[in-house]
Amino acid sequence: MSAASCLLTEDQFLCSICLDVFTDPVTLSCGHNFCQNCITEHWDSNVSCQCPNCKERFSSRPQLKINTFIKEMSAQFRQSAQQKSSSSSSERQVSKPGEVPCDVCTGTKVKALKSCLVCLASYCETHLEPHLTKSGLKRHQLMDPVENLEDRMCEKHDKLLELFCKNDQRCVCVLCSVTDHKTHDVVPLREEYEGKKAELGKTEAEIQQMIQKRRVKIEELKHSVELSDENADREIAEGVGVFSALKESVERRQAELINSIKEKQRETEKQAEGFIRELEQEISELEKRRAEVEQLSRCEDHLQLLQNFTSLNAAPPTKDWTEVRVHPPSYEGTVVRAVKQLEETISEQMKKLFETELKRVQQYEVDVTLDPDVVYPRSPDRPQDNSCRCVLSKHGFTSGRFYFEAKVKKWPSWTVGVVRKMANMEKTTLSPTNGHWTICLDRRGNYFAAAGPSVCLSLQSGPEKVGVFVDYEEGLVSFYCVDAAALIYSFTGCSFTEKIYPYFSPCRNDGATIHKGFSPLTLFFLKH
Repeated sequence: MSAASCLLTEDQFLCSICLDVFTDPVTLSCGHNFCQNCITEHWDSNVSCQCPNCKERFSSRPQLKINTFIKEMSAQFRQSAQQKSSSSSSERQVSKPGEVPCDVCTGTKVKALKSCLVCLASYCETHLEPHLTKSGLKRHQLMDPVENLEDRMCEKHDKLLELFCKNDQRCVCVLCSVTDHKTHDVVPLREEYEGKKAELGKTEAEIQQMIQKRRVKIEELKHSVELSDENADREIAEGVGVFSALKESVERRQAELINSIKEKQRETEKQAEGFIRELEQEISELEKRRAEVEQLSRCEDHLQLLQNFTSLNAAPPTKDWTEVRVHPPSYEGTVVRAVKQLEETISEQMKKLFETELKRVQQYEVDVTLDPDVVYPRSPDRPQDNSCRCVLSKHGFTSGRFYFEAKVKKWPSWTVGVVRKMANMEKTTLSPTNGHWTICLDRRGNYFAAAGPSVCLSLQSGPEKVGVFVDYEEGLVSFYCVDAAALIYSFTGCSFTEKIYPYFSPCRNDGATIHKGFSPLTLFFLKH
């Protein structure tokens, strides 16, 4: 019996209903075998009794009796299969946490290879074989293993969710499509799947493009940081060089000042020491003569005193010290002159720095074209009105850095800078609060920054050309005297949130009219 069972294949011991080895097999009159419970439940769920395989109908439900021979053969085959499965289980991949296990395996669960959407079960390689070989099972829809296959069944009709309702955007079964979703746009699940997959492909491409743009932006930001590092290193090196030179200059000037003062002091001491030596020499001679006089005065020999008196009476040669003075040196102005020389040195260094800075900001120079449509105030009815005029450029800026120059020499008074664009500009007080960053020359010849309140500016000479540099992100507006390569004034910490425009006002314009197509201000802005 054992040898005979080895010649039989697994398909011969599988129930075509449960797809497992026979349990209590029964044989119908047509010759087909089934598990007793399987065929009973099948007939209980159907109106007519027929063979599930050959469809032979029975007028009445047959009386089922267990086929002991097939039962014995099935038991031996099951035991043999279990031994074989046990011996080869180490070679098969055991299901790990998070992986889908085979629903048929008993004992150790093996990782499922496929899931069947008809059987609503997952199978390992061994138990999947019937679906790959039996003609009836080949038509079943297989897919990569998934858990919770019951979720793919309609809760209302217990049918497979194989359709998609576009109106409600949900998966439905066949019965749903003819009941609750009868008037809706229902398509096969695969059709919607293909459409959604195409959309996902497009979305993925768009996301990939967004990722690429952001990677490019990252590289751009990294490059900006590198440039910033280079600029910072250059500025630090330049600053250290400048301050080191200034420090050396200060130390040198200090040493020269100290040496000058000490030299004067040494000369005074030397002069005084010479006088003292002369005085001490004369004192020595006088002390000697005093001793001789004293000795002679004690002499009681009349003849000797009279004979020696004449020689002692003559005073020793001495200097008239009445007008002799040692005048302490005057140090007034010594420190001032030293500081003045240091100031000149610093001024020379500052001039070099401003020249370098001016060349740097001039790299951001832009063309400025005045906008005849943006002139304040507008006086079309009084073209000869001598009131103050102001005009903006055609183009504004919302980011970055830019620089322009304005020739101001021929104007007796003027205002230049950058402003926000406003309709009632002629009625607005110039100040950063109102969106103006400007410097001015009034009719009395006073220069000031319209910083609200105004800041008086001390300029050695009136500038012929004024350079204006703006760093939008840094919030910086700097004004330069181009001729002297000197910084006039800087607005720092500005908060730019709108477009800003180059601005000029030649108050007064001395009768010159401003109208569309012509303006005497067109010569005001220069290209470097």
